[in-house]
Amino acid sequence: MSFTYKTIKAPSNGIYKEKGSKFISFAFPITTIEQAKELIEKHKKEYFDARHICYAYMFGNERETFRAYDDGEPSGTAGKPILGQLNSHQLTDTLLIVVRYFGGVLLGTGGLTTAYKEAANDAISNAELIEKTVKANITIRFHYLMLNDIMNISKQLNAKILEQKFDTECRIKIEIDKANEEIAKAKLDKLSIFAPIHIHFH
Repeated sequence: MSFTYKTIKAPSNGIYKEKGSKFISFAFPITTIEQAKELIEKHKKEYFDARHICYAYMFGNERETFRAYDDGEPSGTAGKPILGQLNSHQLTDTLLIVVRYFGGVLLGTGGLTTAYKEAANDAISNAELIEKTVKANITIRFHYLMLNDIMNISKQLNAKILEQKFDTECRIKIEIDKANEEIAKAKLDKLSIFAPIHIHFH
């Protein structure tokens, strides 16, 4: 498993022209399918006069969730080459939209595939690619007497505290680098010898 992944830092766009047809491309960093759907709908409204609005997206640090859409273009000539650019740049958490204005001349399947590929590639070329670290969340429930020990472990792991509640029973939710998950587990297991600790990785 990889502990880092590549995405784009901010939205960008590109363009490709062929025989009068214009292919305008947009790349967006996204983290949910809902975000992708909202952006696709927004572009459909904004470019209502375009012939086709094709797209591809990919999610997750393992790049396991993806979709490619041709929007009426011959099967495999639009969504697939757009998705192909996400793959060749090894990007995830990214949405690519290509808006096509028809120029009156048919491009054929080969011409279309090239046009969508080049348009998508242009948007990526104009984006800043960044590498992100995969994170893991841990919720820990423990007795107040163990607060110092838990906070020390959090500090050692460079954890980011997401939630905390200190009472008779304390609860803390932290975010750590996924690469440190086994170290965190070992440290907390060692501590649980002295008093009960409930640990939940998610």
